[in-house]
Amino acid sequence: MKKLTILLTSLLLVPSIFIGCSSNSKQSNKNTIKVGASPVPHSEILEEAKILLEKEGYNLKIVEFTDYVTPNTALAEKEIDANFFQHSAYLEKFNKERGTDLTFTSKIHLEPLGIYSKKIKDISLIKDGADIAIPNDPTNSSRALKLLESKSLIKIKDVELATINDIIENPKNLKLQELEAPQLPRVLDDVTIAVINTNYALEANLNPLTDALAIESKESPYANILAVREDNKDSEAIKALSKVLTSPEIKRFIEDKYKGSIIPTF
Repeated sequence: MKKLTILLTSLLLVPSIFIGCSSNSKQSNKNTIKVGASPVPHSEILEEAKILLEKEGYNLKIVEFTDYVTPNTALAEKEIDANFFQHSAYLEKFNKERGTDLTFTSKIHLEPLGIYSKKIKDISLIKDGADIAIPNDPTNSSRALKLLESKSLIKIKDVELATINDIIENPKNLKLQELEAPQLPRVLDDVTIAVINTNYALEANLNPLTDALAIESKESPYANILAVREDNKDSEAIKALSKVLTSPEIKRFIEDKYKGSIIPTF
């Protein structure tokens, strides 16, 4: 009888144990923020933000992506709560092309676009017919063309979003080719110069301040943002994440770690 009593008592306790586990699991999920990010520098900045977010009562889970499309589709499909890898001009273009309705809460930092080369040490040494590689997504392609124009290599039409077709003067007959942004550091052996986004330059151990032949102005409007959905932009979790990413602690971290190659914009 004693054994039977103990067994019945144990069985009665089981539902409450599972209910407790289920409740804790739901609470854990509610307080977890999943953010998609490029490995460098975005994931590094988010890693620093983890400790600060814990003080706000949230657990930050970082999901790394190495392209410019998947993080936005994952956000739109609610696989993640936010992403951190792009500027607002790219997000706006993405929304128009994909029919999404993504938005953003904060501008975090600027990654100046740079011109890099393994073949020449100065822009003035570019020869006629040189091969030039630039990003192929519309906004970064336009940025690259404007950077090349600022160095008197080409002249483009006065348009907001320039394309290769908007080149009206090319005195050196430069051969421009558009490639996926992550591929640009890998083709430096094959082209005279490549215009590379800072995040991919850093991943390839290129220092924008010492290795770039030229760099985008610090007044560039292309600050990287924390992108979210319309349905969660005012949630307490996203507010906490935005607060942390624009905190004095994160500003100091960016300034100390990247030494001016990445610039806080808050």
